[in-house]
Amino acid sequence: MFVTKIRRLHKEKAQALKTDRDVSALERSARLTRAGALTLWPPMTRTGILAGGNFIIDHVKLIDAWPEQDMLTFIRSETSSNGGGPYNVLKDLSAMRVGYPLEAAGLVGKDANGDWMLRDCRDAGIDTTQLHQTDAAPTSYTDAMTVSSTGRRTFFHQLGTNAVLGEAHFDFSRTQAKIFHLGYLMLLSEMDRLLDDGRSIASRVLEAAQASGLLTSVDLVSADHAEFRAITEASLPFTDYLIVNEIEAGKVLERDLKSTLPGLAAIQEAAQALLAKGVRREVIIHFEAGAVVAEKSGAVHHQPSLRLPKGFITGATGAGDAFAAGYLHGTHEGWPVPERLKLAVCTAAACLTHPTPSQGLRPVAECLKLAEELGFGEAE
Repeated sequence: MFVTKIRRLHKEKAQALKTDRDVSALERSARLTRAGALTLWPPMTRTGILAGGNFIIDHVKLIDAWPEQDMLTFIRSETSSNGGGPYNVLKDLSAMRVGYPLEAAGLVGKDANGDWMLRDCRDAGIDTTQLHQTDAAPTSYTDAMTVSSTGRRTFFHQLGTNAVLGEAHFDFSRTQAKIFHLGYLMLLSEMDRLLDDGRSIASRVLEAAQASGLLTSVDLVSADHAEFRAITEASLPFTDYLIVNEIEAGKVLERDLKSTLPGLAAIQEAAQALLAKGVRREVIIHFEAGAVVAEKSGAVHHQPSLRLPKGFITGATGAGDAFAAGYLHGTHEGWPVPERLKLAVCTAAACLTHPTPSQGLRPVAECLKLAEELGFGEAE
């Protein structure tokens, strides 16, 4: 009888795969789930991180100072590198030499920049099966102007292919990853599109990922957007881990958590407020002095940042993504929240040692060694 059941499930799985060309990848994933493809014995052991969303080339330029309107400043050096949350996280994890698969899901142009991205991912050991190319738009890029004395950055962005990335570009039946990390909301035009029922395209993609057995993680971008709150709230019920900075958290809650320096208690309360909006497991808010985590169980954690000596920071581009990479690694490996936070602030600090997003990253043990060398700041 057991053999008969297995044969029946295999037959139903095969039938689910016989889809017409106009059936979306998300519907195929749902059909496989309904057919029992995820309940066969032995059960699938999920491992790895699939990161989807913004894939961008960053042109990082170190400048003397930020000029006044109509004035000139000097560019002292410039480099090109990976950019965008998913791309940065994957490159960071590769540099950290994690021992599980890394996969990219996104859209780049059929142009030199798109070809460069695909080569760069493959050279880093990142699977590009779901990193598609299109001639509908150019590959996205950002000019990141970094003031050399402070590490402060200002960004000029070309949306390009990221604007047309949609649900048809994600097929969760083709991955065995454990975690799906999506970023950045507010910088993905089609994914951010709100539907008549209050949902967004991004929320549908996240729901499909969860239906296929993946944990979901979401990151935002610090940008002015008329629908910032609505776009975020549409995805929260399908988000297991929300990883944001205090600016983004404040925009969702319509509070000022940056310029007024509200203190640790206010940021902890903000994390709990976001959790109450539907996040399934944890809300993580990182800020200059450290990070907090609010768990669904009611537990709240705090981790101060490392004490950084003068001259330590050469650039801050990608520091938030480096924090996310550290936290996601600890999550993937099943570490307790305090250990995940410790690694996350260490990976963020490592990022600050180089002007580009990922070249400052190093193996996990070396990142953690920074805590021994530098120590942590004072808790507020």
